[in-house]
Amino acid sequence: MKVAIYGAGAIGGWMGVKLAQAGHDVSVVARGATLSALQQHGLRLIEGGVTHTLKVKASEQPADLGVQDIVVVAVKGPAMASVAAHIAPLLNPQTTVLTAMNGVPWWFCDGLGRDFAGKRLKSIDPYGAIAAAIPTEQTVGCVVHASCLIESPGVIRHHQGNGLIVGEASGQPSARVKTLTAMLAAAGFNASMSEQIQRDVWYKLWGNMTMNPVSAITGATTDRILSDELVCNFVTSIMLEAKEIGARFGIPIEQAPADRHEVTLKLGAMKTSMLQDVQAGKAVELDALVAAVRELGQLTDVPTPYTDALLGLARLHASTLGLYPRQCTL
Repeated sequence: MKVAIYGAGAIGGWMGVKLAQAGHDVSVVARGATLSALQQHGLRLIEGGVTHTLKVKASEQPADLGVQDIVVVAVKGPAMASVAAHIAPLLNPQTTVLTAMNGVPWWFCDGLGRDFAGKRLKSIDPYGAIAAAIPTEQTVGCVVHASCLIESPGVIRHHQGNGLIVGEASGQPSARVKTLTAMLAAAGFNASMSEQIQRDVWYKLWGNMTMNPVSAITGATTDRILSDELVCNFVTSIMLEAKEIGARFGIPIEQAPADRHEVTLKLGAMKTSMLQDVQAGKAVELDALVAAVRELGQLTDVPTPYTDALLGLARLHASTLGLYPRQCTL
């Protein structure tokens, strides 16, 4: 298969190396220091104490790579407008776009049933440009359960986890997803097929939407966040709002927030990806993780005072640092 990785960051780079090792023709859309590193040294993955190096075709211009069978989009939310504007040369009507991203994606509502299908989330895709460039019928969602980080441009370190959950953006199972799941499993991932990928997206978001922005504001690791009684209570209140929102659009969460806190605490002193972005001076993806939840609350008539407070504080903090270029006014 011809596979293009759009965004050779921690997750995209990890997936790219594994897919290339499995014999697929992998190319990468990258820019800046990452592009230079890929062209000079190849894509490198440090896993289990071993460094795997693979030569890949890399370019800043998607047209240089040509039409693909699969395009793995593994960028942060703020980069999606640029991806949408430049992805066309990689696609034909048969191309599958696999979105390995955190937070609420632009296609989320399309798999929630007739009351929500076709609704555009202004916090994610305010002008509909992303949906126009990447149609839902060509899109497969991917929820990643793995911890990777960028050691240096073009060098990815895999820490733990190997899970990929895939499902049609439309929310329906398909033969295409079954084939894609088998392909990912053959590449060494713990790949599974979702009956409704929106459920898996929402469940992962339920923890990420609090730990990420709170850590970005405070500089604290997740264990310290949950060890502070007042902050933990604040996080719990936000999660209860999100739980009610999910129940309104048909994705109930059986767990209590305290159950999820226990899981998070077992990971130890974890530095979230958003805290890493702040420390690296990179734009933060508040819209996909928090603003979209607030908007979904408005769509389902669920009051979100705690989510509102988190969004307001996090975007003010990030915008003061120049890391939140688009002010979400929802």
